Amino acid sequence: MKPGLQIGNRAVIRAVVSPEMFAQFEGEIIHPVYSTVTMIYHMEWASRLLITPYLDKDEEGMGGAVSARHLSPSPEGSSILITATVSKLDGNSVYSTVTVHNGEMLVGEGEVKQVILKKSRIAKLLKID
Repeated sequence: MKPGLQIGNRAVIRAVVSPEMFAQFEGEIIHPVYSTVTMIYHMEWASRLLITPYLDKDEEGMGGAVSARHLSPSPEGSSILITATVSKLDGNSVYSTVTVHNGEMLVGEGEVKQVILKKSRIAKLLKID
């Protein structure tokens, strides 16, 4: 990895809740609100933004773990702010704490672990030539 990644680095994503973000299964909308699945997607994406500037050309990040709590609903049109902050660096693992807000309301919170590996190692794990 390139130097510079450190505890406290932040990345932010902004989104507006739209129908494709609703809680649904097999195309059936369960609730017309920001889904937990979409929240976790946004948490992982914000966490990825933390590492991408520091990856060498022969490296890539892979998800290692996600823990999340979805605390409050956000209806269509809500402005969502996702903030990931590097909380721990442990060998080739990068941990981030992530918060999701709708205005002042805390919508969700969690932690994402990413593992930095050589692309050649990932190819072997996936059995890709």
